[in-house]
Amino acid sequence: MEPLDEKTRLFIEQNQHADVAALALKLAGRTDIDSTLALRQIEGRQRLAAKVPSWAAVDRLRFPQRLSLEQCSGEHAARYKARLAAGLDIPHGAMADLTGGFGVDFAHLAPLFDRAFYVERSAELCDTVRHNLPLLGVKNAEVIAGDAADILPTLPALDLIFVDPARRDSAGRKTVALADCTPDIGHLAPALLSKAPAVMVKLSPMIDLHEAAAGLPGVAEIHVVADRGECKEVLILLRQNAGGEPRIICADGNFAFTASEEAAAATSYATAVGRYLYEPDASVLKAGAFRLTAQRYGVQKLHPNSHLYTAAHLVPDFPGRSFAVTASGGTGRRDLRVLLSGLTKANITVRNFPATVAELRKRWKLRDGGDTYLFATTLATGCHCLIACRKAT
Repeated sequence: MEPLDEKTRLFIEQNQHADVAALALKLAGRTDIDSTLALRQIEGRQRLAAKVPSWAAVDRLRFPQRLSLEQCSGEHAARYKARLAAGLDIPHGAMADLTGGFGVDFAHLAPLFDRAFYVERSAELCDTVRHNLPLLGVKNAEVIAGDAADILPTLPALDLIFVDPARRDSAGRKTVALADCTPDIGHLAPALLSKAPAVMVKLSPMIDLHEAAAGLPGVAEIHVVADRGECKEVLILLRQNAGGEPRIICADGNFAFTASEEAAAATSYATAVGRYLYEPDASVLKAGAFRLTAQRYGVQKLHPNSHLYTAAHLVPDFPGRSFAVTASGGTGRRDLRVLLSGLTKANITVRNFPATVAELRKRWKLRDGGDTYLFATTLATGCHCLIACRKAT
């Protein structure tokens, strides 16, 4: 990778927090600065600050095209993968990331192993990552430009393989179907498992977990990773010696179960809203642990399809958000007059309710924010209900 010329480097350094659109106008017609490169670096660092904060403070990092930054893992998800890999009962001699991208996952996994192979089809990305890795303290990387299926047979025996297939179909449209991903993991999986005892596959958070488990051999675990209330990705762990039903793991590794356990779990439905309201973490909802949440934590569901829970007691380790109920009632005018009295703003959530947050906010003339949380939902009786809460301490 060619070094930045001094004028371009200084421009980037002096404008790293500036508005990129305004900078583009400012640079129009200038030939003394590589404007395309400068704007890409400034925009890349700004995007990275939110996604991978620890990297944003590293000087002299180079940034690729916007799409590669949009597709890379966030720091929370990358650290989760590193914790998962560190805890595997495998040797930690060599690993390979066969779809390296911007290298966020690779940079978190590589230090756990003696040797680490970064494989990526884009020669430009390879140059960028080869430049960045030493700045990030990764000293054991071997960067290889090429296609995953072609490079795999040339690699030595590995202990872990990581794959993040491109999720776009032949027409370039986004897809969540396993068969439309590149490389085709279903086709490549036997070769992957013959090369390494453990294979970690990153998939879209939109993928059907049962489809993923059925479409791949050797599925030992399915990890659902969420961050700040949003499901970010699904990780499938393949093992050479996998046997039995896969475990589904969510809530940052704190909730594990099988599909059979969920199907067999008993649950009960509340006849009224209790003192506390519970909203499961996004990863628990994606994993589908609806019955087990009630059974394991001693709470009751409000409705089969509402996925909110209630209890008379506070559950300190509930995998999600806990609220102290201040009031609850119907959604008729009289009840609403009492429930919304004095409110000018609130955090509104709808669960199994025939209106959107935007519609309710407009109807009730409430701004977003504040310490009050309103849940519009449906009870097991079929009645619509509004629950006013504050976060439980």
